[in-house]
Amino acid sequence: MTLFGYRVPMMASLIVWCAVWELVGRSGATFLIPPLSDVVVAAVALVQTGTWQAAALTTLNSFLLGMFFAIVAGIVIGVLMGRFAAADNLLGIWVNIFVSAPLSALVPVLMILFGMGETTVVVTVFLFSVWIIVLDTRAGIQGVPASLIEMGRSYGASRFALYFKIILLAALPEILAGIRLGVVRGVKGVVIGQLLVSIIGYGELFELYSRNFDMDNFWALTIILFAAAMGLSAVIESIEKRVDYYAGVR
Repeated sequence: MTLFGYRVPMMASLIVWCAVWELVGRSGATFLIPPLSDVVVAAVALVQTGTWQAAALTTLNSFLLGMFFAIVAGIVIGVLMGRFAAADNLLGIWVNIFVSAPLSALVPVLMILFGMGETTVVVTVFLFSVWIIVLDTRAGIQGVPASLIEMGRSYGASRFALYFKIILLAALPEILAGIRLGVVRGVKGVVIGQLLVSIIGYGELFELYSRNFDMDNFWALTIILFAAAMGLSAVIESIEKRVDYYAGVR
């Protein structure tokens, strides 16, 4: 990014916002926004507590289970929709409805169906993330050139080899993009699930700190969560860049 002919680092925007946050916090304009330096100190202290570590493990377990089922189901459904017109026509409308629907409204229904435990949180993560994985996988599969598939067949590739060594590999950039977006949506799902359905894990801590107006720990928890989501997204993005050449040569 350039400004008035000078190159501005991408981190400059973040530094400016941090400075504004610190100034607003120091001004005492509102107790809801403490100084950023106090929040950072609170975050360092928070991650050393057993309460946070137990909540993080509970949240991570729900998130990983939900994402596992979402990735498996999302890729399978996306491949079916990308390869078979009948599956695309049958499932396409439902996928588009769920990807654009406010899924938070379904959480009370999930609570009735699956109870107040961790299962509901896992299902919430699944519903938040699976649809975008389906759509991106479908787009990747439909973008695989027919000539590439014909070449595989002409060399005697079995159906298994055709799918796992040609079609899925050729669609890998779009599949990874879908997983990256699904991870970000899954983080939202696990927090909403834990807040609205069963007050456990991070949801319990958010509820505790907001009820007691403990804004230092509330914002510390929020920053840790955002950092985790951005870190996961960055890891998947780096994998995407490593396989980008598939898109260039297919």
